[in-house]
Amino acid sequence: MTCTLENHRAELEALLAPVFASLDTDVLSVLSPEACDRVLSEDVYARLPIPAFTNSQMDGYAARSSDLTHAAPGSPVALPLGVTAAAGDPQITLAAGTVSPVMTGAMIPDGADTVIPVEESVAGRFPELVRAHQGTPTGHAQFTAPSEPGRFIRLAGVDLEAGALVAKAGTRLTPTMIAALISSGVRDVPVRRALKVAVCTTGDELSDGGLSQGQIPDSNSPMLSAWLRRYQVQVRTLQLPDDPQRFALAIDALQEQVDLILTVGGISAGAYEVVRQALAPVGGSFHHVALQPGGPQGFAKLPHAAVLCFPGNPVSALLSAELFLAPLLRKLNALPEPVAQHYPLAADITSPKHKHQVRRAVIREGQVEILDPGSHLVHDLACADALVHIPVGLSELSAGTQIETWSMNV
Repeated sequence: MTCTLENHRAELEALLAPVFASLDTDVLSVLSPEACDRVLSEDVYARLPIPAFTNSQMDGYAARSSDLTHAAPGSPVALPLGVTAAAGDPQITLAAGTVSPVMTGAMIPDGADTVIPVEESVAGRFPELVRAHQGTPTGHAQFTAPSEPGRFIRLAGVDLEAGALVAKAGTRLTPTMIAALISSGVRDVPVRRALKVAVCTTGDELSDGGLSQGQIPDSNSPMLSAWLRRYQVQVRTLQLPDDPQRFALAIDALQEQVDLILTVGGISAGAYEVVRQALAPVGGSFHHVALQPGGPQGFAKLPHAAVLCFPGNPVSALLSAELFLAPLLRKLNALPEPVAQHYPLAADITSPKHKHQVRRAVIREGQVEILDPGSHLVHDLACADALVHIPVGLSELSAGTQIETWSMNV
């Protein structure tokens, strides 16, 4: 049975929706290396305001604006120096009729309502400074202009008030969101547990070590594992035998340990298609999608895990993951959609009229160079930096035609 790419996507979305919904909550420190790109499972509220206290935006002088009302270029106002407020110091009190040198990020002294940058003082630089409990300051600072209330002062909570929502459930912990959480006094966050996936390759021809005659290296396991980890997935890999009974026993044990099983190979129309032979009797669905490469596809719902069944050629396996699994993982993990760009074709291309063809491509000198469609060309796959979709119904495209591309291998 043949189905469209869109129909197969809808089938997999329905299959995986309850799996994703069942993921429970972990609590992680926002300082943990594992926190980045995880997704919040609950709303998180600020414990502290941002900024946590009213502070200076500039290195300058904290003053009462009323003391500078009459300052003018020909009639400077001189105010005695008070103690200095440096970043990290406790709040000091500004005595009436004085100014306190204040550093960027320092607490605004009690009684001050404006900050004059040091370069706007007559001297243009600080004199010798004295911090609290380190002596008595001497000297004056002169100013030739008024300074309005609130100038260069960052009010506590101007960015976010204590108790306000920092991030909703479903928010991805980007580096900047981690900074916001820490700044708001949050140290531990509830995050959705990472999806657990087992990548199971099949085929007696596969080897992960030395090669005997007729064997090939298993490139699918490391390729798909690395690809999945980009989506905050916990991955394990297994090579399963080309024996339906042994394969079924392994899958039955595995479903107790993971959320999703991803099988690679063994689903075509050949005589030894172990995945189809093992899963079809327990409700597995296998059909041909109007797609090239990656036409053979399958899936199954086991009691404790979902199974996605991809074809075994490396190009077909990766493109199946890009087409069918990546959109669901991006939605699960609040990741941005890929950005499409348009480029002219460097040469004429053809495509099967009744299939949605996905071609790897290289962008060179502002043009799209389409690579060979072969599903076994692993090196070509590694060299590609774009994917091109040629929808059903198009069989020929001429050089110079503008075509939409999506970046890959970034």
